[in-house]
Amino acid sequence: MTAAHKKEKIRAPRNRTLDIGENEVETLRSKLVTDDGYADLSDVRNKVICGDAFSVLERLPNASVDLLFADPPYNLTKSFGAEKFSERSSDEYEAWLDSWLRLCLPLLKPTASVYICGDWRSSAAIQRAGSRHFTLRNRITWEREKGRGAKANWKNSAEDIWYFTFSDEFIFNLDAVKQRRRVIAPYRENGEPKDWAETSIGNFRDTHPSNIWTDISVPFWSMPENTDHPTQKPEKLLAKITLASTKDGDMILDPFAGSGTTAVVAKKLDRDFVAIESDEQFCLLAQKRLDLADTERSIQGFSDGVFWERNSGQNRER
Repeated sequence: MTAAHKKEKIRAPRNRTLDIGENEVETLRSKLVTDDGYADLSDVRNKVICGDAFSVLERLPNASVDLLFADPPYNLTKSFGAEKFSERSSDEYEAWLDSWLRLCLPLLKPTASVYICGDWRSSAAIQRAGSRHFTLRNRITWEREKGRGAKANWKNSAEDIWYFTFSDEFIFNLDAVKQRRRVIAPYRENGEPKDWAETSIGNFRDTHPSNIWTDISVPFWSMPENTDHPTQKPEKLLAKITLASTKDGDMILDPFAGSGTTAVVAKKLDRDFVAIESDEQFCLLAQKRLDLADTERSIQGFSDGVFWERNSGQNRER
């Protein structure tokens, strides 16, 4: 169901959640690529493709992708707009992962990196399916601090991103993803700061990034990047991955694009992208976000080429 057929929601005055007005639908729809009528990547570069990933992936050109970022449905029964994914056994979920990963294999350059998102239920299957085709490099765990909690269980407040490479030749731009952290115990040598800097807003040190990310703010109602997508990934999260594993002009493929965070971050960071999403409403949201990125290039928590720890310096939620 598109925005044209839905009653527009009434938002609170300070709610900045992005939605689609009825008067915007046709203009946004005209910018999408539908799941037919294209032959090669030149037709879909920097485009949102409204179609089924299994059909689209088969028609993209070989050896064209530098970074594959995939945020597939986790192994849960959940609706994503018009689409619904049903929970299945771990073996069946692993087979489903393998079915679309095999379609991605010929699209990747030898130097490509691969990131696949999951939760605690799906992580084991992702590790097995990914390791079948790629070299496993790491598992990133990021704090997803949102929701009120569980009544009879530990609250789920973290998710995983499995990091693979296609070969032993790959890009990792360490200096581009260092984190600026507040210095708790400022050590001095000969009266001068040692490996940290004094600033008007505090003492900070640029540290090597780890595989535990506690500086990510999940989009919420007062943030301009927020949408009604149920599993939207933050722009800061994608910015880290994009800057670590690509360079200017590289191609990023997202086969489960949702509301378009991967595409938006690619555009803001001067990368190319192909974004595939089956639900038209989410495609329209992605396209609107891309249009807004023509003039609004900022990324929450990333400024002046630096990733700030949460609620410090330039990383205060807006």
